[in-house]
Amino acid sequence: MTRNNFNNIPNFGRTLKVMSCRINFVSASKLAMRVLPVMLLGVVIGFAPSSNLYAQVPAPEARHLVNAGDTAAIEDVMKRFQAALIQKDTKLLSSLMLNSHIPFFSPVSAERIRKAQETIDVNYDGTGGDGYPRFAEFIKKSQKPVQEKFYNVKIVQDANFAVVLFDFEFVEDDKVQNFGIECWQMMKLDNQWKIFSVNWSSRGALK
Repeated sequence: MTRNNFNNIPNFGRTLKVMSCRINFVSASKLAMRVLPVMLLGVVIGFAPSSNLYAQVPAPEARHLVNAGDTAAIEDVMKRFQAALIQKDTKLLSSLMLNSHIPFFSPVSAERIRKAQETIDVNYDGTGGDGYPRFAEFIKKSQKPVQEKFYNVKIVQDANFAVVLFDFEFVEDDKVQNFGIECWQMMKLDNQWKIFSVNWSSRGALK
């Protein structure tokens, strides 16, 4: 049968077009089933909010300027801080601070801030400006043994700046009077590490 004979078959041309359309539709459907998941994955990755926040390459820690000597010096500051409380040596304690006016407070609850603004000071924000002097005075005048215990210490340093984060227990007369998390910000000045910010959560006494 020649090419011309195909044209003589009734409706052959229409049948051939329909078959061709079906074949093309099936092929396109298979291709879409393969390509669509890849496209959707690309969309999800592109719009995932954490993709940029938690990028893995390059690891930021790899660019931190850190050395073992600085880590040891920071740990020594922590040990001297603890010793100063036990010995009630506020002179030693003050030598660890950048100055006596550093931020030194536990964030106050919204309810206490509101109450203070309504009754005492409309500008009160719960931070205070004399946290360290008041703490040092408390340590100096306390008639009971005091100490602060540190747990799960993490030091993150980059050049002359460091953040120290840990769990703490503040112990007075062998009883835990407060616990929570504590954060120090530190800077290296004249080859010495100094604390320039102390903040902590207050969970109260253990029951």
